[in-house]
Amino acid sequence: MTSGTVMMDQMSWPEFRDRIAKNPVVFLPCGATEQHGPHLPLSVDALLSAAVAREVAEEVGGIVAPTLHFGYKSMPKSGGGPFFAGTINLDASTLIAMVRDVIRELVRHGARKVCAIVGHYENQWIVTEGIDLAMRECGHTGLRVMRLEYWDFCTEDTLKKVFPDHFPGVALEHAAVMETSMMLHLYPEMVRLDLIPDHPSADFPPYDMFPPHREWVPSSGALTSAKAATKEKGRIMVEQYRRDIAVAVRKEFKA
Repeated sequence: MTSGTVMMDQMSWPEFRDRIAKNPVVFLPCGATEQHGPHLPLSVDALLSAAVAREVAEEVGGIVAPTLHFGYKSMPKSGGGPFFAGTINLDASTLIAMVRDVIRELVRHGARKVCAIVGHYENQWIVTEGIDLAMRECGHTGLRVMRLEYWDFCTEDTLKKVFPDHFPGVALEHAAVMETSMMLHLYPEMVRLDLIPDHPSADFPPYDMFPPHREWVPSSGALTSAKAATKEKGRIMVEQYRRDIAVAVRKEFKA
């Protein structure tokens, strides 16, 4: 008797053995533990990447590997930086090795189609390096790897529905309308609507400083206000991501 779940960490080892033997796409959510303002949990990037992976895996008959819960260093201009309690930053070399090792282990168990879904802005190129190293070691096996950031699939039509007035850009959407709306749709019990900050968007210069300036980042940790977030906006985004990412996965893996 099988559980019917797509989540690898909820499967028994015989169930996983039998499922992986069918050569499904294995999704690897790449999140982080990072502050997301006073109204959202530290696990937003991990929760959302895993949820999107689950949605797409259910669509294409895939498996979702356990989420990587720690990510590359939070930056002031996209995640608030190191100024907030609870943000756990990995060095690039650590995350690169984690991604490489997890993919290599999945290949050892029979995976040949892997899709890394990035849910933490700063992870993008670090995850790419881990994939590249895994390909150097495992490419002879027929391994193929897809990497994507789920927000890149947000269409102009969806953006108009979510941001009827103005879209501030993905980097400033940290703990703001997009993430808060998706959390309201997927994990409403984890959102504190009464604590959503309401202040102007952060105004960053076109450069970085090391050590970073604390005064650049709003004291709330949110880079722009999430007051316009709604459960319906979250539903619109999640359904569109499920549909369009599944199309891309089927195209590349013939899944």
